[in-house]
Amino acid sequence: MKKPARNWASKREKKAQTMKKIEHLLDGKYVPTEAIIEVLEQLIRPGDKVVLEGDNQKQASFLSKSLEQVDAQKVNNLHMIMSSISRPEHLTIFEKGIAAKIDFSYAGAQSTRVAQMIEDKTMKLGDIHTYLELYGRLFIDLIPNVVLVAADKADRQGNLYTGYNTEETPTIVEAAAFKDGIVIVQVNEVVDRLPRVDIPSDWIDVVVVADQPYQLEALFTRDPQNITELQILMAMMALKGIYAEHEVQSLNHGIGFNTAAIELLLPTYGETLGIKGKVAKNWVLNPHPTMIPAIESGWVESIHSFGGEVGMEKYIAARPDVFFVGKDGTMRSNRALSQTAGQYAIDMFIGSTLQLDYQGNSSTVTKGRLSGFGGAPNMGHNPGGRRHSTPAWQSLRDETDPLAKGQKLVVQMVETYGSNKKPVFVETLDALAVQKQAGLANAPIMIYSEDTTHIVTEEGIAYLYKANSKEEKQAAIAAIGGVTPLGMTSTKASLDALRKAGIVKLPEDLGIKRSDAKRSLLAAQTVDDLIEWSDGLYEPPMKFRTWS
Repeated sequence: MKKPARNWASKREKKAQTMKKIEHLLDGKYVPTEAIIEVLEQLIRPGDKVVLEGDNQKQASFLSKSLEQVDAQKVNNLHMIMSSISRPEHLTIFEKGIAAKIDFSYAGAQSTRVAQMIEDKTMKLGDIHTYLELYGRLFIDLIPNVVLVAADKADRQGNLYTGYNTEETPTIVEAAAFKDGIVIVQVNEVVDRLPRVDIPSDWIDVVVVADQPYQLEALFTRDPQNITELQILMAMMALKGIYAEHEVQSLNHGIGFNTAAIELLLPTYGETLGIKGKVAKNWVLNPHPTMIPAIESGWVESIHSFGGEVGMEKYIAARPDVFFVGKDGTMRSNRALSQTAGQYAIDMFIGSTLQLDYQGNSSTVTKGRLSGFGGAPNMGHNPGGRRHSTPAWQSLRDETDPLAKGQKLVVQMVETYGSNKKPVFVETLDALAVQKQAGLANAPIMIYSEDTTHIVTEEGIAYLYKANSKEEKQAAIAAIGGVTPLGMTSTKASLDALRKAGIVKLPEDLGIKRSDAKRSLLAAQTVDDLIEWSDGLYEPPMKFRTWS
């Protein structure tokens, strides 16, 4: 049988034809800074799938501002793929008609505007993803035509150095570079010799020197002086009732003052519990400054990071035994690999949320805010593919089932009333209303009840994995629900039965006096204390400094 003739390199040829359009602008791989808008207009076609790098911290800000300025008659109807919608122009391109559809993971500061634009039909939503899900789809059905990314430095040949904030850059670039997509990179500077090569030049098509360094935010810095005694009480309960009880050795902390309190209690309250060397040794975590006292006092063996943190560079370089640091003295971060570690390799994820329903389903999507959920669903679920065993994982095993296996600890740590003075526990999550408004196939749940093993509030701990029915699970949540509508349904008889069964533990059940939860327990009470713990290596951004 004679097969019909087919060109098996059509995409490659199409890319070559497209690149010819900017031959007159290229000097090797470089184009002039002032020519970037023309370059984008020539290389991006209407309807293209375009990845614009904008993760939690590092923003390809020069390229995003340039994309906003292209002629919408030439570049339009783009399908944008972004892990994080972080900057105003990320959404302005939709208002101008340059972009039409988006797939993303997290919106953060732009969440209100995203919700409004979807309601106004200015933006068509593909889906809200976890980080790993979005990265995975870049190699399956969202293969990009063009990617716009940022790097610290490039050499004359176009090799890239991404520095402390490598983050997701190699993953994005690889998805395009090996499928005949076009890779455009903004760099802060060009040097003769790079500290190390993070991405080779043959993966790169165009390099442009930005008019100013890419935007980089300190998102994981929590000032110890803002930690409350209520959060210290919750941290004490978590350390004694979860970390110590389950021998949690590998873990991830969400960002928040409650988990920052735990980090700062390790060298003090943790020492009194006698659990040093037994818990909290191996971490997948951005380099939180509030981890410095625990590192310095010998609690921490290793930290692999999603990204860097502004001000921690010198400290990290001086602690290569703990962080993943190259010969050049800079940390190597990797968002995709850290998310994979968070999904499969850790014993516990502990973080916060904006709403929990009466069964323990949680979401950060609330009315008028389509924030997404980033990587929490990767780390905050019990992965069916896990096979290796640890004491913490096995501690949740159903001993009555011979085929049972362990389970990851997934902890939600919340105050019963949020900063908005509204109950965290709600009968129906706002996510259900947002699902209808945005036309989503599924409600944007961050962590499902089936994966949530513990809830910690200022009232106590609910060990949900011990509950034998939906009714018992709801009663356990109500027992620690305080004066919320759900909490008010709890009775003394129900509470006593749950405490006797070990499904709920109050501070007194753990031998903790509420009056002992004082700020004096924190290993560092100010940012200045963190600087002192670091031997002066930590250099916090100006907004966190105190002057006296």
